[in-house]
Amino acid sequence: MGVQHIGFALESNVAVVTLNRPERRNALSLALMQELITCLRETGARRDVRVVILAAAGKVFCSGHDLSEMPGRDIDEYRRLFAVCTELMGLIQSIRQPVIAEVQGTATAAGCQLVATCDLAIASEESSFATPGVKIGLFCTTPMVALSRAVGRKRALEMLLTGAPVDASTAADWGLINRVVPASRLREETRKLAAQIAQASELVVALGKQAYYTQIDLDQTKAYAYAKDVMSMNALAADAQEGIAAFLGKRPPCWVGK
Repeated sequence: MGVQHIGFALESNVAVVTLNRPERRNALSLALMQELITCLRETGARRDVRVVILAAAGKVFCSGHDLSEMPGRDIDEYRRLFAVCTELMGLIQSIRQPVIAEVQGTATAAGCQLVATCDLAIASEESSFATPGVKIGLFCTTPMVALSRAVGRKRALEMLLTGAPVDASTAADWGLINRVVPASRLREETRKLAAQIAQASELVVALGKQAYYTQIDLDQTKAYAYAKDVMSMNALAADAQEGIAAFLGKRPPCWVGK
């Protein structure tokens, strides 16, 4: 990939994708989002990558859309910008690997949306989260979609209507992130979580991630109807049969990815 605004590293079976515009507070320019889409699409197709960590360079995780690209555009240009952002968010949840946000600093507006969209998130004690668009006359409507699904209606509306920042501890309590750790342990704890996930069958993890997002917005009856079919098909997989046999035989499983 020819990239300018992101970094990529492979640590064993974990891909680390890093937002790398620290001088612009890792703002989501159109170019950066397009690079991320290409990177995640290519990474998502790799069977040797079991987990993706989304990190950021500098003191800020992501400040949202690059406002320097916003003034004076026509409606088609705005629609394109937000369509690319929507494509990026959808891709994070549709690739087969779980995506963990490693949040070392502030995540605002579309940056907060990015954290809410990732499958999992670990943040440092110094991090904070906000959707402050209301303060500049541009309501965080697209971030609202991911935020409201992560923290619920009342808490999301409080963040959206006030634009006030939420500290890391509150974000964990509200369900926006999984846990808070000291900054000195952020990298270690993120990789520890990635390693735990990578121990499972990559086929089963991919199936489970897809099933989770498919059922989450269904009513309970439809969700169970869908889930029982998926679980029945999963039971036929070689890795399911191996996992059950390994458990009964009190031995470690040997996954084949089928």
